[in-house]
Amino acid sequence: MIKGSVVALVTPMHEDGSVDQKSLASLIEWHIQSKTDGLVVVGTTGEAATLKEEEQTQIIAATVKLVAGRIPVIAGTGTNSTEHTIALTKNAKAAGADAVLIVTPYYNKPTQHGLYEHYKKIAETVSIPTILYNVPSRTACDLLPDTIEKIAKLPNIIGIKEATGKLERAIEILKRCGNKFLVFSGDDATGLELLLHGAHGVISVTANIAPDKMHALCEAALKGDKQQAEKINQELMGLHTKLFLESNPIPTKWALHQMGRIPPGIRLPLSYFDSKFHSDLKKAMLDAGVSVN
Repeated sequence: MIKGSVVALVTPMHEDGSVDQKSLASLIEWHIQSKTDGLVVVGTTGEAATLKEEEQTQIIAATVKLVAGRIPVIAGTGTNSTEHTIALTKNAKAAGADAVLIVTPYYNKPTQHGLYEHYKKIAETVSIPTILYNVPSRTACDLLPDTIEKIAKLPNIIGIKEATGKLERAIEILKRCGNKFLVFSGDDATGLELLLHGAHGVISVTANIAPDKMHALCEAALKGDKQQAEKINQELMGLHTKLFLESNPIPTKWALHQMGRIPPGIRLPLSYFDSKFHSDLKKAMLDAGVSVN
């Protein structure tokens, strides 16, 4: 079972925008040593929208090889085209991913029936564990609990990353779909609350910067140690919020560069983190016990 702190991993890039394979390998090993429970690659935080198809497949394959079965590797394969999503999902399976994360189709604004048919066709075409991803703030598309309950009965559908930040919504999904359907918070700021209500983990941006503490937070919450989990969460709350001062992953990549872990590269249309926010994020990093160069 995939559970705990699952990092939504950045894609390290050189200043010219090319993928930095060496930094990627270093990040992956650091996460494993820091007890991160799983990796999501080429997702939103991984800038999948600006990666070429062959780059995505190469990153997934390289990650699978480096991880060598030590933790689950989940590949982001969702697009706003059902056929393209199927193609990327087939690539991820061939590259050895343990599961895929498929965001709702953005821009098209499909109906709930269209969403059901979208996921049904993918699930029936590619046999790989699939996690739904609902983030209406980015997609202008909201996957509603009634539809999620129907989709959860399809083959290969194992869970959802619920990133609305609405606790009541996620609790309703837990009740409707049962404990075997994995529910992950996709919102760091409310992740602990959802874990304490029965969620299985957090697909986390904060884990990019403080992987050991996010693992400890999730571990404590899953064991029912609310006091310890709340203590850690308080230390991380600055990161939970300040990592979204600009669009993700802009602040996260800046923070990792400050830590000496990746080059500063990011792809247009995303741009470098505005200097007016630097001190706020640096303070949040120090408050979380993160070393900054």
